Amino acid sequence: VLENRDLQDSIKPQKVEFHSLNFNSTLHWQPGRARETRDTVYFVQYKVYGQSTWQNKDDCWGIQSHVCDLTNETSDIREPYYGRVKAMSAGVYSDWSLSCRFTPWRETMIGPPMVTVVHSNKSIILKLQAPRSPYKRKRGSKIPMTNYYDLLYQVFIINNLLDEQHRVLVYKGKDKVIKIEDLRPGVSYCVVAKTYVPMLDRSSAYSSRQCTVL
Repeated sequence: VLENRDLQDSIKPQKVEFHSLNFNSTLHWQPGRARETRDTVYFVQYKVYGQSTWQNKDDCWGIQSHVCDLTNETSDIREPYYGRVKAMSAGVYSDWSLSCRFTPWRETMIGPPMVTVVHSNKSIILKLQAPRSPYKRKRGSKIPMTNYYDLLYQVFIINNLLDEQHRVLVYKGKDKVIKIEDLRPGVSYCVVAKTYVPMLDRSSAYSSRQCTVL
């Protein structure tokens, strides 16, 4: 019995946590202290905070992976959720390992906007597109994150003659089309943008660089 108890403890999953970007929410964990064997499998359950019964996640029942997609199961974005994982190895089951409470609306990271650059001779025109959630409208298009949050865009310009880190904030606001004027012809400029959520005081990562020579 003691040996079994040791095995149970040593295979118990560690660091069970939700990772979420634009409401694409996955549960992640790490294997227990014991060296993971090929026959170690994991079982995932989830529930809304306050509910008494846990639901099995069928796609993540007896899997070898350390990640489980719970995007559809956490679609009520203002509800708090829990996930939990247990392991089985050599016919022995560990206890459940519980995640922290996860509220998608509060905790998801927002992605950067998509940036398209159209240039004329002394100005750059940018078109910004908000990141999209995984959830769909009735017609099938994905709902943009602007439906869920009051988002601002921050646009930075990098003059390639200067230092790469020298990003200058040239715009902050809600416009989807922005014109940056009074630029020097023949100079290469790069633009990056971020999404900012004032209510949560949180910024996205930078978008990928879009460069152009005027």
